[in-house]
Amino acid sequence: MTSHPSHAHEHAHQLVPSDPALRVKALESLLVEKGLVDRAALDALIDTYEHKIGPRNGARVVARAWTDPAYKQRLLTNADNAIAELGYGGMQGEHMVVVENTPKVHNLIVCTLCSCYPWAVLGLPPVWYKSAPYRSRSVLDPRGVLREFGLELADDVEVRVWDSTADVRYLVLPERPAGTDRLSEGELAALVTRDSMIGVAKVPAPVQERHR
Repeated sequence: MTSHPSHAHEHAHQLVPSDPALRVKALESLLVEKGLVDRAALDALIDTYEHKIGPRNGARVVARAWTDPAYKQRLLTNADNAIAELGYGGMQGEHMVVVENTPKVHNLIVCTLCSCYPWAVLGLPPVWYKSAPYRSRSVLDPRGVLREFGLELADDVEVRVWDSTADVRYLVLPERPAGTDRLSEGELAALVTRDSMIGVAKVPAPVQERHR
C-alpha cells in the first residue's frame, strides 16, 4: 500500500514541537544522541551565558551604582574600568559607555547596523533587538517603540537614542524605583531587568510598593 505524501508530511509535522523552547530541547537531544555535541560542554556553555555572562552581571553593576555614589561617578566617567572592578569585561563588552536615566531624560539603546551588544553585562541580545523594525524605528519613532513595550513617557521627558557600534557599546543606568531605600544591593540587583538596561522599560518597584 502506497502512503500519501501529504499524510506523511502531516504526520512529520505533528512530531515537531510548536513551542520554540521545546524545539530547541529536541534539537539539543538529537545532537547529543548523534554524538555531535558533548552534553557536559553544552551545559557549561549554557551556564556561562546564564550565570557568568548575562543580565545578572549588568544588574550588579546597576545596583552598585545605586548604592555607591563614588562607584556611580566612576561608572559614568570610565565605564570599562568601573565594570572591570566587579570582574566583568571582554566578550563584546569593550569600550563601554553608561548613560543615566533621570526624571527628565530617558535613554534608549539600539544598533542600527547589526546587533552590537554588550555581552559581558547583558548576555546575548534578544531577537527583537536584532530585528530590522526595532533597529530602524527606534531612531525614527523612539516614543512609539517604547509605547509598544508598554512604556509611556511624559511629553517633557527627553528621549535620547544611542547607536551601538563595533567601537562602542552602551548600557543604560536606569532610575532607581521608589520604595527601595531599605533594600540591600543584592535585593536591588534582583529588581533590575535586561530591558531596563537597554532602555525599553523601567525597573519595576518592589511588589509591596506597587500595592500601596
